[in-house]
Amino acid sequence: IMKIKILATLGPSSLNSRTVKKMTKQGVELFRINLSHTKLKDVKDIVSKIQLWTDVPVCLDSEGAQIRNQEMVNELVNYQKGSTVVIHQKPIIGDSENISFTPNNVAQQFQIGDRIRVDFNSVCFLIVEKKQDHLIAIVEEGGHGGSNKAADTDGDVTLDPVTPKDREAFKIGLKMGVRNFSLSFTNSAEDVHQIRKVIGHDTNLISKIESIKGVLNLEEILPIVNQILIDRGDLSRDVPIERIAFAQNYILKKAENYNTPVYVATNFLESMINNPKPTRSEINDIVSTLENGGSGIVLAAETAIGKFPL
Repeated sequence: IMKIKILATLGPSSLNSRTVKKMTKQGVELFRINLSHTKLKDVKDIVSKIQLWTDVPVCLDSEGAQIRNQEMVNELVNYQKGSTVVIHQKPIIGDSENISFTPNNVAQQFQIGDRIRVDFNSVCFLIVEKKQDHLIAIVEEGGHGGSNKAADTDGDVTLDPVTPKDREAFKIGLKMGVRNFSLSFTNSAEDVHQIRKVIGHDTNLISKIESIKGVLNLEEILPIVNQILIDRGDLSRDVPIERIAFAQNYILKKAENYNTPVYVATNFLESMINNPKPTRSEINDIVSTLENGGSGIVLAAETAIGKFPL
């Protein structure tokens, strides 16, 4: 019988002694800390608590090469289609007329005609004017936005594979005995070499494949990492949703050629964020993923913010 690993993300719903201990008994083999939703000043305290509660290892998951909007005045800021929004190059508290993005240099790379999509197409901005310290955009698709939501653009931007926050958090983790690290948005072998300079070569590296660049460069990534993780959520920004299952199976087959274990993430038990039982299609998805070569399942929102992490 193949040993299937369960990786569980800890967050507000589960980051407590009682839940972590019970999750340990249920067979969780790695507790994931998502640095995209964790402040640097809290990393040491969180790792220390988990190590006190369980012997299950901690995995620090990097922010990586991704764009996010910064803090908003509330979590339901409404953007009206056709309205004008100022995109600031310096961090500001966003509202219905103003927004800023991280990394802090990314807005400088936006060009007139670029589309910026926030939170899986919840809102889409079209850049129409570029000023010295800000840009003017038109809301092409209206909707609601909150703080720290993932964004993407069809424009050509360059992002560092390892952010300054990632470097500091990983150094803290290494000092505390953390040996498992995950590199978000691994797009090339060079990205892997960059992260190895921080965490060394005697640690366990999980490279996350969540962009079309990562898929196209699998042949150079697979031989030099310990495991990969398919993040189907972020991958669906680059790959149409109706092709995600085929992309997943393609990646699984490629990894099998290199005997590289593959973890798969996103939406496995999405309904259980609010419901005590999963749907039949979710269970079918899990079985299909494992039968097609997946080595483990990653739970994210389900255990981090869901009502039924256990």
